[in-house]
Amino acid sequence: MRAREPDHQGYVDNDGVKIGYEAFGDGTPTILLLPTWTIVNARFWKAQVHYLARHFRVVTFDGPGNGRSDRVLDPQAYSTDAYANAALEVLDATGTGRAVLVSLSAGAQWQLQLMATRPDRCLGGVFIAPSLAILPGHPARNAILDAFDEPLPTVEGWAKYNRHYWQRDWRDFSEFFFSQCFTEPHSTKQIEDCVGWSLESSVDVMLADAAAGGTSKEQILAWCDAIESAVLVIHGDDDRISPLSRGKALAEATGGTLVAMEGAGHIPLARDPVAVNLAIAEFVRGLAGDTSAPRRWSRGRTRPKRALYISSPIGLGHAQ
Repeated sequence: MRAREPDHQGYVDNDGVKIGYEAFGDGTPTILLLPTWTIVNARFWKAQVHYLARHFRVVTFDGPGNGRSDRVLDPQAYSTDAYANAALEVLDATGTGRAVLVSLSAGAQWQLQLMATRPDRCLGGVFIAPSLAILPGHPARNAILDAFDEPLPTVEGWAKYNRHYWQRDWRDFSEFFFSQCFTEPHSTKQIEDCVGWSLESSVDVMLADAAAGGTSKEQILAWCDAIESAVLVIHGDDDRISPLSRGKALAEATGGTLVAMEGAGHIPLARDPVAVNLAIAEFVRGLAGDTSAPRRWSRGRTRPKRALYISSPIGLGHAQ
C-alpha cells in the first residue's frame, strides 16, 4: 500500500532503454525527484512524494536497472550523460518546462550536469548527501573502492564492496551497505526497504553500473561554476558514505546554502522525512516567489559566490 498512488505514469525511450516515470499532484512548480545509485529505485522517495504532491507537482523516474525501467547491461546506459538525458526525456513526456531538481547521493552528478548545461529546464536544486569527487571520501572506504576488481583476503566491513563478493553474496553486501547508510538508531524498517529494492536489480546490472565510472573533480567544479540558480545542500554529520565535507564544498562551489543535520546518516530523507520535506518545500516556495519564504532562498545567486551555513535547524527530532 502506497501513501499516494501516481496520477499518471508512463515510459520514455532513452536511447533504446525503457525508463518508467510517475507524476503526482497538479501544483506548481514541478519538483523532479531524480534517481540515485542503481541499487534502489524511485520508491526511495516514498516519504517525500505524498507530502510534496499536496503542494506542488512531483515527478519521479526509475533509473535503468531497477524499478519499472529496463535491466540493461551496457555500462553506457549508466553514464552521467544517459541519466541527464533520461531526465530531459521525462520532463518532456510530462509536459514540464522547468523543474526544481532534487537528488540523493550519486544523483548529484546528473543533477549538476543538468543545472549547468540546461539552465532553461532547471529552476533550482536540492542536493541531499551528495556523493561527488569534489573532495575525497572516507579513507577506509576509498582504499577498498580502489581494489574493487581484485580478490581480497577478507570479506569484513567495506571489503564486501568488491566485484567478487557481490557475485558470491549480493544480499549480504546490500545488508552491510545499508547498515552504513543508516547510522541512526531504530532504522530497521528503512534498511529492510532498501535491501528489498536492491534485490529487484541484479549483480550483472550493478557491475554494468560500476563499469560506467564517475565524474572527475575537474568536471564537477566546472559544472558548479556554471550554475546560476539557487542551491540547497542537506547533509548529515554522521554520513559514513559521503562525508559532510563534500556537502560543504558543494555549497561553497555553487554559492548555495548548506544545512547540516545533527546525527543524520546518508539517507536523512527516510529517517527524518518531516524535516527534509519541510526544507525542500520552503526552498521551492522561495524559488516560486512566495514572499513568506525566508530570503535566503533566492531565485538565483549573485557573485561572488558565498555559501550560507545553517547548523542543523532541522536536526533529527526537532521538526516533528
